[in-house]
Amino acid sequence: MRIGILTISDRASRGDYADRAGPAMEEWLAHAIASPWDPVRRVIPDGVESVRAALVHMADTDRLDLVLTSGGTGPAPRDLTPEAMRMVLEKELPGFGEVMRLASLKVVPTAILSRQTAGVRGMTLIINLPGKPAAIATCLSAVFPAVPYALDLIGAGRIETHPAVVAAFRPG
Repeated sequence: MRIGILTISDRASRGDYADRAGPAMEEWLAHAIASPWDPVRRVIPDGVESVRAALVHMADTDRLDLVLTSGGTGPAPRDLTPEAMRMVLEKELPGFGEVMRLASLKVVPTAILSRQTAGVRGMTLIINLPGKPAAIATCLSAVFPAVPYALDLIGAGRIETHPAVVAAFRPG
């Protein structure tokens, strides 16, 4: 199991500040996933082309099973992650975004501004997360019960979770 951890941030990619989103995603995954997995980390600038190219490379060349992105999902002019996502996805899974926004709305009223989504490219599941570390944990906790089964359905690698952290749901 190989998991992409893609931070999308102009400032972090320039080194203006340290990437906190990537480590937050990796830390959450380390607590939640019981089976062996390897992270593939990248930090890139905002923008349709940079995000599109990174996602295509991670899915098609690196052949990652799961890619988590962080950043670029708001309404600001440089927040273009959903637009880039839609260019590379074969199937969009809008329920992920709906559930993440609902979970985040319990914490902060500005969750309605977030445009994160998820979808499939080949045998890679891609999930957009917000850029703030606390929001990353909230969103992953909300959607991750469905992730192992989604990976099964698309023919990606199999993961097992620590039930005390997140109980994966696999029907039947």
